[in-house]
Amino acid sequence: MEWKNIYRGILMGASDVIPGVSGGTIAVLLGIYDRLIAAINGFLSKDWKKQLGFLIPLGIGIVMAIFLLANVIEWLFDHYPGPTQFFFLGLILGVLPYLFHKADAKHTFKWKQIVFLIIAAIVVASLGFFNPNEGATIENITGSTYILLFFSGFIASSAMIVPGISGSFMLLLLGVYTTIISAISNLQFDIIIVTGLGIAVGLAVMSKVIHYFLTHHYTGTFAIIIGLVIGSIVVVFPGWPMNTSLLLLSVVTFAAGLTAAYILGRVEYQE
Repeated sequence: MEWKNIYRGILMGASDVIPGVSGGTIAVLLGIYDRLIAAINGFLSKDWKKQLGFLIPLGIGIVMAIFLLANVIEWLFDHYPGPTQFFFLGLILGVLPYLFHKADAKHTFKWKQIVFLIIAAIVVASLGFFNPNEGATIENITGSTYILLFFSGFIASSAMIVPGISGSFMLLLLGVYTTIISAISNLQFDIIIVTGLGIAVGLAVMSKVIHYFLTHHYTGTFAIIIGLVIGSIVVVFPGWPMNTSLLLLSVVTFAAGLTAAYILGRVEYQE
């Protein structure tokens, strides 16, 4: 068992709770993105047992973060949304040098990869111009609600493992974010299970797609990943704080995010 993956899972799970921040981006920051995709893909093959040592500790960390930190992150997001988002902004900017290094962009990126990068950045950045209405928690659960939750989980999980695209943000767009967060906080297992099934199916499908492109078109895929991460800066950026104290706090949290990215990068990407 790779027990180090518990802390990696905690970071991924914590980020997945926040609209605008992608768990896939955190996986890239931690240097495990292609391994994660290969492990999910391999878990659905006859060699599934080989992947358990990687996936179980990671899954434990993600579940721990979602259930234990959901309320904390909700509180931070409600009371200090700007500084919280500036922390993740620092993380995202901090990961870019390691991404370019991992892709060996200086030697492998030609005009085609640069075009892929720009298009991917524009696509994700355009999400920042959506202003989703969170909507009220769905009280009357019917069969159609379960179908909506299943497909919401499917779409969100597909987004979760694509760097730069936030699964939580997709849930906001679909109008079920508050319902699912409330279900997690109040242990409404019917909602959790149905959404969880959608997430599992989404992960299975999207991991196969991404694994294919990483295997057969590595440089182009990494150019798109870098573009997605760059584009997410626009989505995560909360705007400049209106008062001095919040501005100073945001500067501190941004610096903390950059520092965390640097430290994690040094640890995770060391040769």
